[in-house]
Amino acid sequence: MGQETETLESNPQTFYDRIADVHNLAMKVNGYRSSVANYLQSLDLKLDENSLVLDAGSGTGIVTLGFQTAGFRPKKCVALDLSFNSLEVSREQFERDENADAGNISPVQGNVIEMPFAEETFDLILTCGVLEYVALEDGLKEFARVLKTGAKLVLIPVKPSLVGAVLEILYNFKIHSIEETEQIAARYFKIVGEHEFPITEPMGWSKMIFLLEKK
Repeated sequence: MGQETETLESNPQTFYDRIADVHNLAMKVNGYRSSVANYLQSLDLKLDENSLVLDAGSGTGIVTLGFQTAGFRPKKCVALDLSFNSLEVSREQFERDENADAGNISPVQGNVIEMPFAEETFDLILTCGVLEYVALEDGLKEFARVLKTGAKLVLIPVKPSLVGAVLEILYNFKIHSIEETEQIAARYFKIVGEHEFPITEPMGWSKMIFLLEKK
């Protein structure tokens, strides 16, 4: 655990600080935002003007923007990431984007396995490609801690695939198997859905979705 915590606190932060702009461009070109928006629009998330939403490991804000594009307007959306530069890029995007309610999006610097939030704070958590940098149980346990009972976690992991294997090398992370993800998630959540993106969407080449509900 100590070694994995050190990895999360040092290497990925420095790495993503260096590549924030390039990574953001790649995510835009790949159409991640529209894929996320289309999926979220298909769900009955039961969010309203009093809801609090967390994008955990938000990077440059693509998932948050997808959430905003889907038309959701909660009370507050918190975009939490370890990389300062990624948060700066995301803040600029939120302010420029006509589909984003920038005044209600709060970028926060922090570690996904030690988040600066009270228990049972959030009505929804979105997370994409971040648990690959930590021990899976530590990440899911922390998500469960800050999520309200009965609330949803939209987990978008890197799936085992040829593209995933290439990304594993490029980004220096560890892909968790589907079986391990299901097994550990079941300790804290009910698995209420799994989603495979269409092959026509580039996001589907490397990502899938687990829809989880906190027990």
